[in-house]
Amino acid sequence: MYFNKLKVVLSVFICDRTTFSFTLSIIQMKSIVHFSLVFIFAISIFGSCTEDKVKEKESKNNSDPLPSWNSGPAKQAIIDFVATTTDHNSKSFIPKEKRIVTFDNDGTLWSEQPMYFQFLFAMDRIKQMAPDHPEWKDQQPFKAVLEGDMETVKQSGVNGLLTLTLTSHSGISTDEFSRIVKEWINTAKHPKTGKLYKEMVYQPMLELLDYLRANGFKTYIVSGGGLDFMRPWTEEVYGIPPEQVVGSSGKYEWQMTDGQPQILKLPEIDFIDDKEGKPIAIQKFIGRKPVAAFGNSDGDLQMLQWTASGQGKRLMVYIQHTDAEREWAYDRDSHIGKLDKGLDEANARGWTVVDMKTDWNRIYP
Repeated sequence: MYFNKLKVVLSVFICDRTTFSFTLSIIQMKSIVHFSLVFIFAISIFGSCTEDKVKEKESKNNSDPLPSWNSGPAKQAIIDFVATTTDHNSKSFIPKEKRIVTFDNDGTLWSEQPMYFQFLFAMDRIKQMAPDHPEWKDQQPFKAVLEGDMETVKQSGVNGLLTLTLTSHSGISTDEFSRIVKEWINTAKHPKTGKLYKEMVYQPMLELLDYLRANGFKTYIVSGGGLDFMRPWTEEVYGIPPEQVVGSSGKYEWQMTDGQPQILKLPEIDFIDDKEGKPIAIQKFIGRKPVAAFGNSDGDLQMLQWTASGQGKRLMVYIQHTDAEREWAYDRDSHIGKLDKGLDEANARGWTVVDMKTDWNRIYP
């Protein structure tokens, strides 16, 4: 009985020293034990404890960092890239400060059908603003939005969507706009799935972001979406802080209101972060060429080309939407997230193409 108590005390001391003093106070020691006996017990327990620690470490090392990815060329390409570029003994080793990875957002990190989610936000915002604008009942594309006529909204084309976006995103301070976006992202639901929009992020990509960051890579969003629309929620959803979000932006104006400084959003475009705008934005705001880039459309082609032009090992990945049952299936003929020229170049240059239906065993968290 006495020896069993001693073994408990030594086990706690060796394997969990934080509770040693507490355990020692519970078990009363009534005599002095020879040092040799204590030593034998200690060696026995330490060996067992060390073995458990080794098994735990091996288990972690052998665990799958991308469990929502099925085994295949796409998953293996990612794992091989991370393994070789973080190995100091590899010719492909990349220093930590240069491990920059860029991601498109719409269609790459979360869904984008039947319309970019930011446009759906803009239409919800127009409905909220409508009581102060009775003239919208007779003006397109506002009239179509208020009547829920999505076909007419789509037919309004780029100019119509731009009008809706600039109107709904301006005339208020950046702080107020951020508050409105946060409220929307936490309450608004997708018309088809019934999920919150922030729940329609891709689980495999969340795992990928964590995997890259765990191996010293710095993850950036480089998206055609609005900068001020993404920054309020990307850290919560993706773990990507606002300073690592690059996007399209409008113009601003500095104001003092009642003695308080404000930055006002103006109904004017400053920069469109799409197509050739993406590598320009990377150069302007990040200052390092990415070593890996992920996209899903022709709008991301130049970003992947820019990444591929770097020296050393590089990883260029396209996410191809092929799962009509769990998400949507579209590529070459889609008006949203069209992937045509990019797919041809990926196949010609041996870039990695992720087939969502085949390569992902789940879509959403």
